Amino acid sequence: MTFALQRRDFLRGAASLGATLVLPAGPALAAEFPERPITFICPWPAGGTADATMRALCSAAAKVLGQTVVVENKAGASGMLGLKAMVSAKPDGYTIGQVPISVTRFSQLGSVQIDPLKDLTYLARTSGQTFGIAVRSEAPWKTLKEFVAAAKAQPGRITYGSAGIGGATHVGMEEFAHAAGAQFNHIPYKGGAPALQDLLGGQVDALADSSSWAPHVKAGKLRLLATWGEKRTQDFPDTPTLREQGFDVVVDAPNGIAAPKGLDPAVEKRLRDAFRVAAASPEFTGACDKIDAPLMYLDGPDYAQYIAAMFRRETALIERLKLRDLMAKG
Repeated sequence: MTFALQRRDFLRGAASLGATLVLPAGPALAAEFPERPITFICPWPAGGTADATMRALCSAAAKVLGQTVVVENKAGASGMLGLKAMVSAKPDGYTIGQVPISVTRFSQLGSVQIDPLKDLTYLARTSGQTFGIAVRSEAPWKTLKEFVAAAKAQPGRITYGSAGIGGATHVGMEEFAHAAGAQFNHIPYKGGAPALQDLLGGQVDALADSSSWAPHVKAGKLRLLATWGEKRTQDFPDTPTLREQGFDVVVDAPNGIAAPKGLDPAVEKRLRDAFRVAAASPEFTGACDKIDAPLMYLDGPDYAQYIAAMFRRETALIERLKLRDLMAKG
């Protein structure tokens, strides 16, 4: 079955479920969860791609749940600050949030005291991200080949910004540098949005990020040297992937949502059902389309299995890239 057909079937099924969920409630159901607004912790700064898509997702879920879902930005520590706040909350369904996939790495590196296999109730995987390497349009590097050649000629001179040490964009860029035999100077930020602003302002030479760069590439202010997915993106079909350009690196880092462990099963089901509908809504899919982010929905139990598989993959990646040494250097 093609991706297009899978997407169509998912959207149809979720829409049907949504119609069921929003039927008028009887007295018994009216007393059930949720009885007040829900807080959704986004572990990234306002204005970034993750923030934009999560706000659209929460707005759609709120319509199903019949309560406001308030997005609260808690940025820092490559997304772990917000995740820690969510995990520490009371497991009553009124505090949920986005899960950066990098928790499968940070937990093993010891930089965050969260066990992603035990400390979370997974509700849904929602969408992927389109990562890429962007430079200013006036930069001397017209192609990725030229970018790599310059980095090899002057190791550590070319700077790049990312959303933080050890995050998906930092590690993806280091994977690429390892494959290219080049050395770059990493400048970490608290999120992709401030890193983008410094690229536009000339404070860094390049940006490794999800598609925060997209509107600026379309406007001619930035040049996209490569994307990091399995295949070229819909919005940038002329930009080859890293793999197409000879570097066997693929990064997608899907977004997902969860609650603290210990959630009541009835509350968990209510939230899973609501976010299944929200993930198929025009509001959310439209927000994803704007940043060329693929829909990658999984229900909670399947998402938990995906997290476990990623945890095992990160164990090998930590050793191969010597990430403990990178983290120690800061």
